[in-house]
Amino acid sequence: MSPASLKPPADGFDSRFPDTHFDAILVVSFGGPEGMDDVIPFLENVTRGRNIPRERLEEVAHHYEVFGGVSPINAQNRALIAALRVELDRHGIDLPIYFGNRNWDPFLTDSLHEMTRAGIERALAYFTSAYSSYSGCRQYRENLHDAQQAVGPGAPEVLKIRMFYNHPGWVEANADHVRAALAQLPAERQAGAHVAFTAHSIPLAMAQACRYEDQLEESCRLVAEAVGATDTALVYQSCSGPPHVPWLEPDVLDHLGVVKERGVEDVIVSPIGFVSDHLEVLYDLDVEAVERAAELGLGLVRASTASTHPAFVSMIRELIQERLDPRTERRALGRFAPSHDVCPVDCCLPGTGQPSPWAGPSS
Repeated sequence: MSPASLKPPADGFDSRFPDTHFDAILVVSFGGPEGMDDVIPFLENVTRGRNIPRERLEEVAHHYEVFGGVSPINAQNRALIAALRVELDRHGIDLPIYFGNRNWDPFLTDSLHEMTRAGIERALAYFTSAYSSYSGCRQYRENLHDAQQAVGPGAPEVLKIRMFYNHPGWVEANADHVRAALAQLPAERQAGAHVAFTAHSIPLAMAQACRYEDQLEESCRLVAEAVGATDTALVYQSCSGPPHVPWLEPDVLDHLGVVKERGVEDVIVSPIGFVSDHLEVLYDLDVEAVERAAELGLGLVRASTASTHPAFVSMIRELIQERLDPRTERRALGRFAPSHDVCPVDCCLPGTGQPSPWAGPSS
């Protein structure tokens, strides 16, 4: 295999195999520390080459310290893989599942080495991100390319499943969790509750180079429609960058103050921008947003992410199945067609300058 043949799809990938030939599934994620000794090395991996001050790393390390230095993201991905294994077996899809991370063990390079030793030739990757953005898609493809180069000519080809922000399974899983959160309120207050959908903020320059906002807004609209919610908003969390760099707004903490001023008594916070309850969800929402709501005298219930909801797991299987068999229906809801399988060359560029290491889905 020549070095050119290892390029990701957006960079002129020319496969040696038929479109439907895959012999493995690869779950690709951000990674996270699994103990306090891991935290600073993990953050150094995340920020390598970006001249982030040590004080900033220590500030973020405190978020992990609150939870014993353990990001739940790896355990949650393993739980998802276990559920997906059962789902694939139930539908006769006999492909092994591998797991690789951008920033922590198991690293993508190690995973591709393992796959190469096992004789895997061509894998289909699921990225733990529902939306198109540099950090949520293109950067993962760059990571895979780097890992392929490290492994060498025997490295497997790796393609990805499409983005799934408007897939019925994604909408169903998130809608079910919003309903469950609403059910925690007294019956007489449920109709008046405001639903705030949250997603990771990214720099405006990055947002202008992708469809992140459009896709988020469509997911929010579809979920709100499914649960019958009319008082909703898309807000952002986890903004962390130089003050002179504009990021997507409003911030969820500021938004809570706004809805309180409107006379709202209860807020359901749905982290629709994330696929699992990882550390940013736990810290930004279950700690900071809960504290802010208490200060305001505002009731707050946080809905779960899609996680291992059966509809979500079934969705991933469907997205795999549609690549194995082109006769499979490519399901999507709402105003937009199903996303593309192969990204255009200029898809999800990082924008002007280097993106912040904290931009996009993380641990």
